[in-house]
Amino acid sequence: MDTILGGLNSAQREAVETLEGPLLILAGAGSGKTKTLTHRIANLIAHGVQPSNILAVTFTNKAAKEMRNRLWDLLQGVSGHGPLRPVVTGESPSFSVVTSERSRELLVANPSDPPRSFMPYMGTFHGIAVRILRIEADAAGLDKNFVIYDTDDQVSLIKRILKSLKLSDNKNLKPKSIQAIISSEKNQGNGPEEYAAGAFYPNQQNIAKVFRHYEEEKAKAGALDFDDLLLKELELFQKNLSVRKKWQEKFRHILIDEYQDTNMVQYSIVKLLVNERKNICVVGDDWQSIYSWRGADFTNILNFERDYPGAKVIKLEQNYRSTGNILAASQKIINENKTRTDKTLFTETGKGEPVEIESLRDETEEANYVALKIMSMQRQYPDFSDFAVLYRTNAQSYTFEKAFINMHIPYKIVGGVRFYDRKEVKDVLAILKLLVSGRDKVSLERVVKNVLSGVGEASLAKILMAIDALPDAEPLKNSDLLEVLGAAKAKNGFMRLVNFMKKVSLDENPGEIVKKVIEYFDFKTLTDDGTPSSEERMGNLEVLASNAAVYDNLEDFLADASLMSSADESSVKNSVTLMTLHAAKGLEFPVVFMVGMEDGLFPSGRATDNEEDLEEERRLAYVGMTRAMRKLFLTYAASRYSYGNRNYNMPSRFLTELGYNPYGSSGYKDNDGDGFNDFTEDDFDPFPEDVPVFE
Repeated sequence: MDTILGGLNSAQREAVETLEGPLLILAGAGSGKTKTLTHRIANLIAHGVQPSNILAVTFTNKAAKEMRNRLWDLLQGVSGHGPLRPVVTGESPSFSVVTSERSRELLVANPSDPPRSFMPYMGTFHGIAVRILRIEADAAGLDKNFVIYDTDDQVSLIKRILKSLKLSDNKNLKPKSIQAIISSEKNQGNGPEEYAAGAFYPNQQNIAKVFRHYEEEKAKAGALDFDDLLLKELELFQKNLSVRKKWQEKFRHILIDEYQDTNMVQYSIVKLLVNERKNICVVGDDWQSIYSWRGADFTNILNFERDYPGAKVIKLEQNYRSTGNILAASQKIINENKTRTDKTLFTETGKGEPVEIESLRDETEEANYVALKIMSMQRQYPDFSDFAVLYRTNAQSYTFEKAFINMHIPYKIVGGVRFYDRKEVKDVLAILKLLVSGRDKVSLERVVKNVLSGVGEASLAKILMAIDALPDAEPLKNSDLLEVLGAAKAKNGFMRLVNFMKKVSLDENPGEIVKKVIEYFDFKTLTDDGTPSSEERMGNLEVLASNAAVYDNLEDFLADASLMSSADESSVKNSVTLMTLHAAKGLEFPVVFMVGMEDGLFPSGRATDNEEDLEEERRLAYVGMTRAMRKLFLTYAASRYSYGNRNYNMPSRFLTELGYNPYGSSGYKDNDGDGFNDFTEDDFDPFPEDVPVFE
């Protein structure tokens, strides 16, 4: 037991030793929740619970693998018990301790990965659903050998359905977007009928048709997609009482990680699996719930005590990641939310360096500031991997990419692609390249496939042959090119490109040309797939127009865009990380720059009039700030170029909630004239020393 309980603080130990009844572990950022969960499972096994009787749900396969390995290693060193060994008894192996001292020595001396039979029900919701549905295939009305369609399979099927319904030429119906809509509907428990009932616009009605055919084709193929796995499992437990009873008895203990991120379907499955003993333990942090846009409902964790009366609540509040100043600032932000649990994070590592807030003139100066700061801190932090730049939208990466390339700072983008490699950006660039060179067949092919309607592969082949035959320097402006096209649909579709080529002059400012491309080809509609990411794609195009506007001519702009697109990939091991705040969850870095802290950008403009959305943005700010271990910088630009216009922005309300005062108004006490409200113990600094939390 010394191995299981050793190294735990009092709250962690209490959670590990509480083995019966409903338990809610509210785990603050950096408080060691994975360690607590792992040690709790080890303690259950040490008390005689078989691993096969424990359901442990994580949200990623990586997290499940890490926890399984840590648990196996932990159990090999359990004092007084010895390592585990499998004992095959019937359907699945149980585990008993190794009593032979020699056997124990061999196992410890030759550590290995845990056997596949160890913790068979530790994994993601989807992975566990597959296992249960295979076992209960007959009861679920499934072929035991059902196939699983991944995202690529789903998109391929949707493409085939669009073709059969003669909807392939509709550029507003993108297979990937339709897949995302179908998945979103299923996460809410809706099928084709429910979606069709609310389909008002023509595109929605077309998607409803695709949805219905999609379900029919999957059924014929004996296939399930990822969302079906959970829906079929839920349906099985709802409709078959004997099967539900069997699995309730099977799972003597249920543990759910990241409970704040569960959606309606996952929440319902868990409730149906809890037996009369109510041995359910959930771990999470409502302060870090940032995924409502993909169906997560953080009220699940807030309502745990209502769902399981008499539940014990343990708060993990000691932070092992960040300094005191970073925690104080993070706490100040999250305290502004009304809908939340109460926690107060603390650390024993000291206050650390002050958090820095920096006002920059514009987005270029902001990027240069970050790059110069990184270079100036190399003596203290010699590895570039110690630094992370976190932003609200992927479109913000461009200026940092440019600044880092200019200063030879290696970087990598996590959860996204380089700005000039993004699809919508490359589509616009392809049209711009055609304006410069009408014989660019690669760009023409991209435009025909991604932007124009009605021009199929056969028509494209005819056009490419005709271009070779025409002597013109600008063949796309030659109306004779249209004569090779027989079908009216293809001719009309290609005519749009020809007409555009004739009406645009290369003498115009490149930014204005980009804006004309976006408007003429209706990229707002082309990028709108009904998901939150469509706004970000349009934002990328606004940034593209802004980038182009500073060049004297289109040729120079395209040259720079090509160079940035083909820039050598930097070393993965020693690179500054660029990523969105959403992608940063679960990670940590010694030095973090949170950039673009401006109202309308962060918090997002669409959140400022909705209290629920604003509180989620505030949780996102909290997540970003608590990624920092030793140093945190918050920056904002006084002005930002957007869609051909320079906009003047207010500092983010999150900065003013920290007490930041950029204007020196009389409502703030600012004796030293540094633009910050003077912090006192009554304000929010929890420390007795006269050291400011910010500088």
